[in-house]
Amino acid sequence: MNYAAIDVGTNAARLLIGEVVHQDGKSFVKKVSYTRIPLRLGEEVFEDGKISKKKVQDFINTIKAFGLIADIFEVKRLRAVATSAMRESKNGQKIVDRIKEETGITLEVISGEVEAELIFGTFFLLEIEKEMPFIVIDVGGGSTEVSVFEKGERIASKSFEIGTIRLLKEKVDKNIWADIHEWMQQHVDLSDHHQLFGTGGNINKAHKIIGIKDNKPIRFSQLENLKRDLSALSLDQRMSKYQLKPDRADVIVPALEIFTYIMKEMGANEIIVPKIGLSDGMIYAMYKEDLK
Repeated sequence: MNYAAIDVGTNAARLLIGEVVHQDGKSFVKKVSYTRIPLRLGEEVFEDGKISKKKVQDFINTIKAFGLIADIFEVKRLRAVATSAMRESKNGQKIVDRIKEETGITLEVISGEVEAELIFGTFFLLEIEKEMPFIVIDVGGGSTEVSVFEKGERIASKSFEIGTIRLLKEKVDKNIWADIHEWMQQHVDLSDHHQLFGTGGNINKAHKIIGIKDNKPIRFSQLENLKRDLSALSLDQRMSKYQLKPDRADVIVPALEIFTYIMKEMGANEIIVPKIGLSDGMIYAMYKEDLK
């Protein structure tokens, strides 16, 4: 049974068609189809506070296309959400209304907290030690969500207004790094070992570039080396050497800056990349609702 999840982020809009599969006593979200459009809503929102007419039309056309793809796969349900850029856009509600009128699809503008909850919905499908403390870091284009888990329960969570597009546009508060430091000091017992998990397209790409197999973690030194190598290259050189798309070549460096900063704060030597995200969480949430 297929479900459709539309995730409109600050950097890109994504459509995941997926189903929940049970195999060998395990459950997971199986990807049936994946489509990504680099809308870059954050470029305008963080600069001008709103989305231009041209970008709005691109946005609407993207949602129309996603709706048609979902129809082809005969999905049982579709859910569409938007995150950081749409939360801050002055004309966000007008866009939501136009999308509903022209496509029939209801777009929810969700908070950072709801975004984090959806992502974590699929985390306990993973083979992780539930009793072991762990932290999940999700780096997007406009915000970074950090959540702390102990004994299988989330004890603290914070959405920070720092992301890849926001960093590139130099629209990050100068005190944000200190804010992250202080929050970590208050909510994480640094004397206790925590597993770190990283989610988002950039950490997934870094995992692939480094060539790590079998879902093994990335070492801090590997991320630092990759960040240094990428920083020394032009965008064209990054695209050529690492086969990166233009809209990935610029954002991957600021993403690695965020990940490595938090890893330093934690004194962490490695980070696990489960390659699940908001779209997976949305599909799993719809599936669980249908079981009720």
